Amino acid sequence: MRPYRLFPSAVSLAIVLALTACNAPSPDGSGANVANTGSPADGPMDQPYEDVPPATAPPGSVMPGQSAGTDSRANWDGFGEAQFGMDDEQVKLVWPGELDGAAAEGSSCYHLSPAGQADISRFAMMFEDGLFVRYSVSADDIVAPGGGKRGMDTAQIEALYPGRVTASAHNYVPGGQYLRIKEEGAPHVLVFETDASGTVTEWRVGLPPQVDYVEGCS
Repeated sequence: MRPYRLFPSAVSLAIVLALTACNAPSPDGSGANVANTGSPADGPMDQPYEDVPPATAPPGSVMPGQSAGTDSRANWDGFGEAQFGMDDEQVKLVWPGELDGAAAEGSSCYHLSPAGQADISRFAMMFEDGLFVRYSVSADDIVAPGGGKRGMDTAQIEALYPGRVTASAHNYVPGGQYLRIKEEGAPHVLVFETDASGTVTEWRVGLPPQVDYVEGCS
């Protein structure tokens, strides 16, 4: 029996097929050659040698849910860690600083404000019958629950709290209004006060009936 011989044409075909397999494009279609630089058991090398650092926000950037240059501690149920229903001693324990204010003789209602605050209307917490029931704000840099703040107009407030704003005439500002918004599923209320042009001048959050007092403690 004669042994089989490989003809030159068959040898050439085998070499071409081998070269084609070595230069096959990558599965992702990028055109890069697939090359195994690891051991046969490791499979293709698809990770960089160095550790890649996690993505980080550039310095000075604002994280989602925050606003640059604003105070977002205002909540429907209190301010920061001070919660409605706490007594003044509990509020003083959780407040990050000193508070000024005390009840007048014979009065069950009074306000506490941050020590050294030049204008008490900037931020004040109301207490009645010994409990924290409301806070009032006339500062531009404090944002109300839901996003409203001083300087916005009535249309902006209505857009932030769609279908929830009840407007009524201001008691002391001709053409001004009270824009009252109730928290959904809770008793807390937010009230914006506007001037005659419809611009918010101050706002407050609290529990009824105190949140609707228009003369401080009355």
